[in-house]
Amino acid sequence: MPRQARRFSSTGVYHIMLRGINQQQLMEDREDNEKFLEVLSECKLICGYKLYAYCLMGNHIHLLMKVENEPLDKIFKRICGRYVYWYNTKYKRVGHLFQDRFRSEAIEDEEYLLSVLRYIHQNPVEAGLTKNVGEYPYSSYNCYMEPQNNLLVDVDFILTMINRKQLEELHKETSRDICLDVMKRSFYLTDEQAKEIIWKIAKCKNASEFQKIDKKIRNYLIKRLSEEGLTIRQISRLTGVSKGIVERCKNRTQNRPLSCPH
Repeated sequence: MPRQARRFSSTGVYHIMLRGINQQQLMEDREDNEKFLEVLSECKLICGYKLYAYCLMGNHIHLLMKVENEPLDKIFKRICGRYVYWYNTKYKRVGHLFQDRFRSEAIEDEEYLLSVLRYIHQNPVEAGLTKNVGEYPYSSYNCYMEPQNNLLVDVDFILTMINRKQLEELHKETSRDICLDVMKRSFYLTDEQAKEIIWKIAKCKNASEFQKIDKKIRNYLIKRLSEEGLTIRQISRLTGVSKGIVERCKNRTQNRPLSCPH
């Protein structure tokens, strides 16, 4: 089956996830984590991208970045190539390390940008690796909290939208975000699968609960459901919202557009 085309971001901002091939560990120890961050820094100078967040999770990596001078494919050819060469030399191995194609999602508005930022930083907490986001050593959270020690992450862009106190409170909230952990599907979901996604995104067990949601939030959730692979008919049938409304929500952005610095 042909690959799904990568969705283009009009803002140039993307959430990226890299996975180890066959779920293999990408980082075995502190040195590996620090080397990957060094590679990010080196490639940032060459490619000219902005880095807004990162989290290194052992067998996968989350990045939040803005493409500027070079396209995503070229950026990750550089990043992965440099790290794999170093990793294979250190561990005396040959062959691929990363899953053949990185995953990405376009970030088009400020609300979802902040949701992805929180999601990335909360990954270690959700995985049970730490009790709070500030304790994990291989994420960019403390780059925002202690900027005097940060030379890698472009924190100013996020801090024009939200101050540090607000950012700290945001990260204390329980995240309902799914982001790239739900695979973008090239096949139709069953109703049972669709109901699980509705529960994860909207926390609604049935159509009656969904219809009680504030209209603006409802419209945003419908758009998210569509992006997760639910069809228009499926969303309408399982939420009780008319097909016409679902179609309009799917085709428009409800949130404030993301205005990126040049």
